[in-house]
Amino acid sequence: MKAEGKSGKSVRTGGVVFFFAGFIIMMVVGWVVFPRLLYSEKMQPVQFRHDIAEGHSECEDCHRFRDDGTYSGIPSLDNCRQCHEQPIGDTEAEKLLVREYIEKNKEIPWLAYSWQPDNVYFSHAAHIKRNLPCTRCHRDVNKEGKAPPYWENRLTGYSRNTMRMVECEKCHAEQHASNACQVCHK
Repeated sequence: MKAEGKSGKSVRTGGVVFFFAGFIIMMVVGWVVFPRLLYSEKMQPVQFRHDIAEGHSECEDCHRFRDDGTYSGIPSLDNCRQCHEQPIGDTEAEKLLVREYIEKNKEIPWLAYSWQPDNVYFSHAAHIKRNLPCTRCHRDVNKEGKAPPYWENRLTGYSRNTMRMVECEKCHAEQHASNACQVCHK
């Protein structure tokens, strides 16, 4: 009888070890392997450095509001041309900007880190009126020596850095703003 008990105990121990080994392997797959399969890494067409953008102390200097109060987001080529008709520095990135885009009058195909879904209405104007700093929602680009990689979800096409609804809800609660669905959703 003791032999059977001993054998049953080793089977249970082996099962527990097998379970935990499988659990650890699946955690690695979920945290390391799956994200690498789900997202593709892309780089911006021009390595723009916000940290050396001379004379531009505010985001609105390049990222402007439209007449209707909505935010234009990515600067147009005409906006870039105001400072970069000719290279003002000696970086290869700026030479590329002038040679490939400004001289050819070709819009720069920037990748938008914070692209919003079609069912979301978002007004930067309302947030600027509340004096919220850009860095409340966006990374602090003034300290970046180069543009970070853009991670695109292969299934949805969204950036991995797209704002999550939970972050908006949290900020609205902190600011005593409405979290009603129709405030942000069409």
